[in-house]
Order: sequence, then C-alpha cells, then structure tokens
Amino acid sequence: MNGRADFREPNAEVPRPIPHIGADYIPTEEERRVFAECNDESFWFRSVPLAATSMLITQGLISKGILSSHPKYGSIPKLIFACIMGYFAGKLSYVKTCQEKFKNLENSPLGEALRSGQARRSSPPGHYSQKSKYDSNGSGHSSFVTSPAADNIEKEMLPHYEPIPFSASMNESAPTGITDHIAQGRNFS
Repeated sequence: MNGRADFREPNAEVPRPIPHIGADYIPTEEERRVFAECNDESFWFRSVPLAATSMLITQGLISKGILSSHPKYGSIPKLIFACIMGYFAGKLSYVKTCQEKFKNLENSPLGEALRSGQARRSSPPGHYSQKSKYDSNGSGHSSFVTSPAADNIEKEMLPHYEPIPFSASMNESAPTGITDHIAQGRNFS
C-alpha cells in the first residue's frame, strides 16, 4: 500500500468519461432541432390546452360564486393567474417526454449524459458515490468504506438535539415537559 485510502471496489468497472454538460455547453444541430421541437410541442400540445382548461374552470367557478371576483378588475386577475399556472404545468408535464427524445439521439453528448444519469447527480470527477441502502446486493452492507475518524467528523458537524418530552395535554398555557408531581414533591415548610 502507498498510504492512501482506496475507496474503489477491487473488481469495479471504471465507467467511461461522460462529457461535462454545463452552462458553457454548445448543443449540436440535432440537439437544437430537438430543443425547438420540444418547445413547440410542449406549447401547442400541453401548455395551450392546460391554460385554456384552467381558465375555463376558473371562469366557471367565478360564475357559480365559488370563487369571488375582484371588486375593481372582475375575474381578470384570477383568469390570468390560471392561464400562467396552466402554461407552466404544460411545460413541466412535457419534460419527461423531451428527455426521452434526447436519450434517443445517437451521437449526442447531452443524450449520453441523460442516459448515464448525470443530469440527476452532478458529482465532481473522481468522486465515488455511495450505494443506496435500498440497493439489493444481498449482503445489506454498503460497499463504501469510511474510517472512524470520518464518522467522528460527521458526528461533530451534525447538530445534536435533545428530545423534547411529549405533553399529552392540549393545554398550551403550561410549558411542555414540566409536570405537577415534581413541583408538588417539594416541601417549603
């Protein structure tokens, strides 16, 4: 050993490098085409129908008296709000579909990053992530090894909270955790 800790498993495969997709990334022509296609489809097939539906429902609720209209501006503020919420709901509802389109691109660094899951976990190069405790590897133990010193540092950095006694009474005027039998146990005679 050379004195350095090796956190890799001995038989673990080293994944091929994933291109860094950051703010300075310039998309390819095919990726630009998919971006434009996703933007158009999410607008016409999701945002417009959801915005119109939410506006119709809002207007129906206002006309039935369930929602009140503004004394000066009428139903316009609530309709604008419903339209904006419907628009964003439509855009957000199309994200998964758009991600699948990018994953299906052949020679796309962005598609490769989405396929490998880099978009969900942006870890620095050389960082080895801990396996989830829900992974079924049979042993139930994590393959990530920590030293006792690392455990101590973690315990020091996390705040330590004392448990607060539970009060079964619904009386909010008395402080929680103080009982009468302690105060009654003293004799002041």
